[in-house]
Amino acid sequence: MDHAAEKNNRVFLMGEIVSEATFSHEVYGEGFYEFFVKVMRLSGQADVLPVTISERLIEGNDLKVGSTLCALGQFRSYNKLEGGRSRLMLTVFVRELLRAAPTQNPNSIVLSGYICKPPVYRTTPFNREIADILLAVNRAYNKSDYIPCIAWGRNARFVQNLKVGDRVALSGRIQSREYIKRLSETEQTTMTAYEVSVSKLAAFDEDENFDLDGEFDLYASPAHPAQQRE
Repeated sequence: MDHAAEKNNRVFLMGEIVSEATFSHEVYGEGFYEFFVKVMRLSGQADVLPVTISERLIEGNDLKVGSTLCALGQFRSYNKLEGGRSRLMLTVFVRELLRAAPTQNPNSIVLSGYICKPPVYRTTPFNREIADILLAVNRAYNKSDYIPCIAWGRNARFVQNLKVGDRVALSGRIQSREYIKRLSETEQTTMTAYEVSVSKLAAFDEDENFDLDGEFDLYASPAHPAQQRE
């Protein structure tokens, strides 16, 4: 097992299961299922996030609609063909169920990877600074996950100067966001995007010179939204 790759992508999630589990896929005879979990923010809003879990973890655990999921895992991506086009899909892949929450922060993620597209810096109509990042995160067995991230304020200003191939580590939370997609002149549909809202970010060169665990605590208290946008 590639332990460095295991540390590159860590998620803690605790929330209410809000959909029935449906079969997703099978790997070497082991079935995997998907459902959605509602996780509350400090603001009182909620993120509804896709979760993938093995049938091995479902057995013997009361994972039904209305119950609480408390889990450690990874934020993973995969490509799905829709209408003849490949679409990037994202899910929280559960690796371990927890009996008790190790933190009061119900939604936490730590990633370490490479910038794989030029960051896009912009300001909103309310003059908030934002930068979009696509991060390639190495996984075990020579696989990679491609994770969209959004940085605010001073983090956005820092990110706009990064180049493709630069290595970064970051922490934050996974969020869901609805948007309108225009299908034609007369048709449109509501879509949901999933991304990491960045609260802390750092660029680095060599693993030996960077203490990922020391700099980025998965169980740190959540940052207030205003703090992320300074």
